Amino acid sequence: MIFRRKREASDLTATVSELEDAVGARDGDRTERAFTTMMNLVQAASGAELSLAGPRLAALIPAFPPTGPRPMLAMAAGYCVESGADPAACAEPILGGVHQDLLDALEFARGWAAGGSAEDELPEPDGKIIDDALLARIGGDEHEALRLALAWCSVEEWQPPALAVLCRSTEVRRRYASEVLPACRELAALQRHDLKCLAYALAVLDDEDLVVLHRPTGTGFEVRIGGIGDNFQLHTLLAHVLVGGGHIPGTAPEPEGVRLATDPEPAQGRTQVVATGAFELLAPDGERIWNEGLPDDIPVVEGRRLLVLDEPLYERSWNADRFFPHLPGTAELTRVLNADETRLWFARTSTPEGTQRPS
Repeated sequence: MIFRRKREASDLTATVSELEDAVGARDGDRTERAFTTMMNLVQAASGAELSLAGPRLAALIPAFPPTGPRPMLAMAAGYCVESGADPAACAEPILGGVHQDLLDALEFARGWAAGGSAEDELPEPDGKIIDDALLARIGGDEHEALRLALAWCSVEEWQPPALAVLCRSTEVRRRYASEVLPACRELAALQRHDLKCLAYALAVLDDEDLVVLHRPTGTGFEVRIGGIGDNFQLHTLLAHVLVGGGHIPGTAPEPEGVRLATDPEPAQGRTQVVATGAFELLAPDGERIWNEGLPDDIPVVEGRRLLVLDEPLYERSWNADRFFPHLPGTAELTRVLNADETRLWFARTSTPEGTQRPS
């Protein structure tokens, strides 16, 4: 949760109106006062007030100056979404702000590299680093350099409001995620920001058809998945559908583990439920696909994601809680492949069906 709810009385609706008027009038002092009041009141407002305020606050994000408190305004809008505001109505300004800050942070990194020696490490994303020397190194207009430096230091602050809209709407993920994901991964690769949650949420697959081959039995299936946050959750749901459905041998996951993976209502806190691995998840070339990874890691072969299941090399287990508490996963067996189809798909892998992968 972005904020913790307080219990004092709130007049959020009137304060949001004042903030809108102040921003429209380009009155900096009024805007600052109304913004401060809003940030205090949002934690005490009723669910009905927050539902109405969310889209209005999100709509103000582009109007805030790029060197101002945009991430905090997005935090307030994201909190409203957590409390019932429509995520689709809030998504475009929030994810547009995320995307711009990611791009600006990458531009900062390029400016940093161009302004010094190749051996210089990128600075930590802490606002305390911003001084005249840093801005001079970035080069160009001072105001522009400040904007890029602030993006470098604040980009992680966009993560909670982004997750609020991404984890509550398939429509939002379909519309915006693919555009934002490349910049997120590029910045994360610089290893100065912790963007794992954002990257995972942007990479969630929805209504994605997998071809799943079970090597020990030489059988094949089509499974449609959605809303799955990581491969631990995918592993559990594939075992539920295929082993629990009686299609392949093995031990089906415990019902409570399946519920935790699929229940629209998130668990209240961390549970002690344990899931046990039923397979080895493999790419078509025989490389392991890690449980810690994503369904998006499954390679696409001739337009379809192709996953191979093999006997586990050793017993492994993990906590059954899902990566995103507010994002229930789905896995549905849509079709059992016939023998000819299965052979054709196995021919696209490194090892024939019915054989054991070398240990």
